[in-house]
Amino acid sequence: MNVRGNPPKKEGKMRIRAFPVVRHSEIQKALREKLLGMVMEERHGEAINHLAIKNACTMLITLGIDSRIVYEEDFEKPFLAQSAAFYKFESQNFLAENNAGVYIKKVEARITEESSRAALYLDKETEPRIVRVVEEELIKKHMRTIVEMENSGVVYMIKNSKTEDLSCTYKLFSRLKDEGLKVIADTMSAYLREQGSMLVKEEENGNTNPITFVQNLLDLKDRFDQFLLHSFSNDRLFKNVISADFEHFLNLNNKSPEYLSLFIDDKLKKGGKGMSEQEIETILDKTMVLFRFLLEKDVFERYYKTHLAKRLLLNKSVSDDFEKNMISKLKTECGCQFTSKLEGMFKDMSVSNTIMDEFKGYVNNNNLSLSGVELTVRILTTGFWPTQTATPNCNIPLAPREAFEVFKKFYLDKHSGRQLTLQPQMGTAYINAVFYGRKANDSDKDKDGPSSSSSGCAVPTTTRKHILQVSTYQMCVLLLFNNRDVLTYDDIHQETDIPERELVRALQSLSMGKPAQRLLVRNSKTKTKDIEPSDEFYVNDAFVSKFHRVKIQTVAAKGESEPERKETRGKVDEDRKHEIEAAIVRIMKSRKRMAHNLLVSDVTSQLKSRFLPSPVFIKKRIEGLIEREYLARTPEDRKVYIYLA
Repeated sequence: MNVRGNPPKKEGKMRIRAFPVVRHSEIQKALREKLLGMVMEERHGEAINHLAIKNACTMLITLGIDSRIVYEEDFEKPFLAQSAAFYKFESQNFLAENNAGVYIKKVEARITEESSRAALYLDKETEPRIVRVVEEELIKKHMRTIVEMENSGVVYMIKNSKTEDLSCTYKLFSRLKDEGLKVIADTMSAYLREQGSMLVKEEENGNTNPITFVQNLLDLKDRFDQFLLHSFSNDRLFKNVISADFEHFLNLNNKSPEYLSLFIDDKLKKGGKGMSEQEIETILDKTMVLFRFLLEKDVFERYYKTHLAKRLLLNKSVSDDFEKNMISKLKTECGCQFTSKLEGMFKDMSVSNTIMDEFKGYVNNNNLSLSGVELTVRILTTGFWPTQTATPNCNIPLAPREAFEVFKKFYLDKHSGRQLTLQPQMGTAYINAVFYGRKANDSDKDKDGPSSSSSGCAVPTTTRKHILQVSTYQMCVLLLFNNRDVLTYDDIHQETDIPERELVRALQSLSMGKPAQRLLVRNSKTKTKDIEPSDEFYVNDAFVSKFHRVKIQTVAAKGESEPERKETRGKVDEDRKHEIEAAIVRIMKSRKRMAHNLLVSDVTSQLKSRFLPSPVFIKKRIEGLIEREYLARTPEDRKVYIYLA
């Protein structure tokens, strides 16, 4: 027992004897300076004896018996202090002599060196401590300086698609956790918001059309999604920042809901600019990402309904499958209520096809005349479609009007109690037209240069027959020229009674549209694009087209005019009144009694998926419900409401 116990006692005595020797101030100082000097030599690229340092560090650890106190006091603390001073000086040199990309690579190299050094011959607990010193001196104290370096910082990397440099910066700064990453994210965010705001200003200044505006946003989103994936490791912080930035500048433009709908309309129309089905699907998915950022989804819904109606009624959809797929995406995002009317529109189209089959049988069985008109009627359910409750002013020409009266009798006989309201603003017509060639005395009439022979060819002398696809309003205008050679704007307005805004659009497309589609010649004293009451119109008998069927195009994807936009906003505000009141009643019916602030909060929460109602707007609707005795204030507290059954 005693023999086996002797070695530990001797070892213990050796430690006790060695301790005062090594801890002697002169020896302690000499040992420390030697060890620190060797480390500095290695930092400067010289070869040193690693084993000697390792043995010395092991000895200091051993002298501490059960603690690191000797190692810490005699070596680690001075080592860390010296390292901090060294890297403080080196950081200044690195920053002065290198760009951000090179600086980051040198910092990475230094961290790797110090980590390897500690693992090779220092105590294992020293490694994280020396790495923290390097991170503090080379990264943390210079974060802003690094990311904001001119011609090499984060903004430069983004502008020049330096994906790898951005990735290195991200990995280096991630050593400081959120503190470091937030500096990069804030710098990226400031640049992204600047770029997004520029796109909004370009649109506001009239430099981009709605389709280009949305496409530019999608391109910007694609670009930053690539950085997110390849440079920022799909980090949630960066993902959230990018989303918040897009939500910010997308909603800076109050036309964004309309423009997003126009963009989708452009992609879902026939002749989608040579895009494959997969390309259309991909771009619709990307568009849905922007849709999620919209705060006014109810405004988008109103515009989408209008654009979908035109695609369906004019048979312009690229396919029903794509249309239904898009509605399915909106349904997934916003729920059934959002898409119920859109789905109802498709149902109406199907029912209308059945009704028209029955009507054709009715006409044939009863030997009825439709005055030479091939009539197709779509029965649109009020509420589903962007229709007007009253028939808009429009004097339909005799032949189509008589044909419609036959259909009207057929339909109302089958569905007593229903009402049919014509919606000419949503209709189309095919007209058989004959052009005879320009008359000799017509040359003096043509004062508007662009209205001569539409193809730039010699004036034709033979008759040409075409089928013209036009809107109902355009049909009403064109048929007037069967009885009159020349008509002024005032004449046309008086004869057709078409709303002024719609009439101007119809005449502009017929006389001032694409050269190959100018069916009318316009004589104007003003020489401006604005149509005046005294402007004269006559048939362009020199009209030439290589196509037998000629479609008179409307102006390509273009947003509403300011008066139209104001009208749409008015309708949206009216809808919002009802939605807010419905939400208030639902909540109060369930809760019976509620404080004002809590009610406002619950209403906002219920409606935020469609729009963000202002507290002031909600308060007005509460007051309206109190006046109509749906709610009442409590006698003891006017800020508390009770539900009146």
